[in-house]
Amino acid sequence: MAQNKTLQALGRLPAGTMNKTEAAYEQLLKRRLLAGEIQWYKFEGVKLRLAAATFYTADFFVLAADGQLEVHEVKGVWTDDARVKTKVAAAMYPFRFLGITRGKRAIGWQVEEF
Repeated sequence: MAQNKTLQALGRLPAGTMNKTEAAYEQLLKRRLLAGEIQWYKFEGVKLRLAAATFYTADFFVLAADGQLEVHEVKGVWTDDARVKTKVAAAMYPFRFLGITRGKRAIGWQVEEF
């Protein structure tokens, strides 16, 4: 828990700036784009309204090869707030929502569907 608080104390990066985990995941998306597994992706390109003054900005909006829009939320560590916002957005919008985290020892990616 102390490590999580330390990470949060560093503050957020400016909008449109990827952290190291997001940048690493983008490399995977680039490979998938070249392989034809996805048609398109955009980092922080879509902001969804959840309530009057509450918004959710997806890390990556991805257009799959089959035409389905997906939201890829990339996290080093999930906070309760991030998980709740993602679940609320998934319940409200007709996109496929995926939670993406690094695998153990930073090998591979773990995917959770909301």
